[in-house]
Amino acid sequence: MDKASVKAIVTGGVSGLGLAVARRLINDGGRVALFDVNAAKGEQAVAELGADSARFFSVDVTSESGVMEAVGSAADWLGGLNVAVNCAGILGAGRVLGREGAMPLARFRDTVMVNLIGSFNVAKTAAEIMAAGQADADGERGVIIHTASVAAFEGQIGQAAYSASKGGVAGMTLPMAREFARIGVRVMTIAPGIFHTPMVDIMPEPVQQALGESIPFPKRLGHPAEFADLAAHIVQNRYFNGTVIRLDGAVRLEPR
Repeated sequence: MDKASVKAIVTGGVSGLGLAVARRLINDGGRVALFDVNAAKGEQAVAELGADSARFFSVDVTSESGVMEAVGSAADWLGGLNVAVNCAGILGAGRVLGREGAMPLARFRDTVMVNLIGSFNVAKTAAEIMAAGQADADGERGVIIHTASVAAFEGQIGQAAYSASKGGVAGMTLPMAREFARIGVRVMTIAPGIFHTPMVDIMPEPVQQALGESIPFPKRLGHPAEFADLAAHIVQNRYFNGTVIRLDGAVRLEPR
């Protein structure tokens, strides 16, 4: 699709990978609805990106009714919808059987609810609106991009909940793409490695340096702009469909 025709929803769009994606899509001439629960950061993001190009929507991605209302409002403001990027997520770290006993089921459930069910919730709602949009010469009406993680494939000790949620995101990519082919909507997933995000940036500098040294090449953490570059390319290259792309500097996570 033409870069200037992008009408996008980005979840987790006020910080980290989501903000980087929103920034890139807007710099390319598109418009973006930022879905997040952090209103203060939402105001900052809109101030940076410009009120003509970005609007903040307070959204809990695990709420079916809330997402339906927000996606409808965003599509009205955007004048349609042809891109949805799921970046909202939580870590949900913790051992299944730790020193204080078994992991509370609520921690596992909450992680799956945000990372997996939240992604599905936004995707199915966005796809319904995209299906009613105008198709281009190839019959394309939109593209949905999920965010998984390399932890979906090499989960470390303490990542059972996170890995399960991200593995689910990777697993639903192909069947969703196959189903949405009839409406001209592509579905892709990016599985990032270790990136500079708010979750990582709060770690001590020596820890960040050690993480960077663990990457085969280049020996550093990923930049959110690199994630955004790939997302923007997926939007433009319509032959990308039904695939999970690792963006990780060739890292393979060790058990711990």
